[in-house]
Amino acid sequence: MDKLKVASLFCGCGGTDVGLLGGFDFLGKKYDTNNMEIVYANDIDDNACNIFEENFGIKPDNRDIREVKSEEIPDFDILTGGFPCQSFSIVAQNPKRLGVKDERGKLFFEMCRILREKQPKCFIAENVKGLLTANKRSAFPLIMEEFEKSGYDVTYSILNSAEYGVPQKRERVIIVGFRKDLGIKFSFPDIALKEEDLYEPLSSVIENTVDEKYFFSERAVAGMMRNRESMNKGRAQDVSKPCNTVGAHLAKVSLNSTDPVLMIGERYRRFTPREVARIQSFPEDFKLVGSETAQYRALGNAIPPVMFWYVANSVYQCLEEI
Repeated sequence: MDKLKVASLFCGCGGTDVGLLGGFDFLGKKYDTNNMEIVYANDIDDNACNIFEENFGIKPDNRDIREVKSEEIPDFDILTGGFPCQSFSIVAQNPKRLGVKDERGKLFFEMCRILREKQPKCFIAENVKGLLTANKRSAFPLIMEEFEKSGYDVTYSILNSAEYGVPQKRERVIIVGFRKDLGIKFSFPDIALKEEDLYEPLSSVIENTVDEKYFFSERAVAGMMRNRESMNKGRAQDVSKPCNTVGAHLAKVSLNSTDPVLMIGERYRRFTPREVARIQSFPEDFKLVGSETAQYRALGNAIPPVMFWYVANSVYQCLEEI
């Protein structure tokens, strides 16, 4: 079978794309190629696009996807996209979650537009778990209906990255659709690690020695300790278990937030960008460019490549059969 061509929307720094392509190593395990190639990528974040270009040799189209006509996109077999999730996230309470009422929440309609007009073999969409309950549970059925009306048999599942060998507990909704005429009944990949004691621990990806700038000051620690019990802050991670979910604002992480941090001896520190990349399951040779703030944001917004590899591999096997 010829290589499957992929159009990657909202590509960010390329977590989905590393997983789609395969052919990489992570923590001593080889993830085989999925016989795919990226023919088009789109994202409006210039910094994320720079990281993407550095790693894939493709310069993403950085226009608003609403300005991109379908005929401008090369023909492709698979459309993928983690449409913007801020308005669906349980965390995004200020302002209150707006779901599809928010302009960012409407961008999944652009995926549907391109699906209707290009009719690729399949699509893979990704979003936060909060998508299921957004707009008093009305947003998700609407999204599924729109994908169905675009001409696809659609199914979804909630995947936890820790169950696939990622040293992070990160739950995401994955939606997969195959064009109706193909008659494919898709099954999500089996959980790779069914027992928690098999999960990849955070200790496997953290560094023994880091720059002093990553440690919090004694003043910051003292302030946190005064309010620790009442505010449930200072989320030092148990390094023998997967990390809690890393987010896009790690550059601004504080001890008074709910973000995961490390406690080394009696000192607290934030993760380095490379550690975040590993926590997300990016391979060691994935290049990080730009400011650290931009790197944190891009990595925190990414989907874990290893988890996405399992989905992409299942999709590839379905298409190979036909």
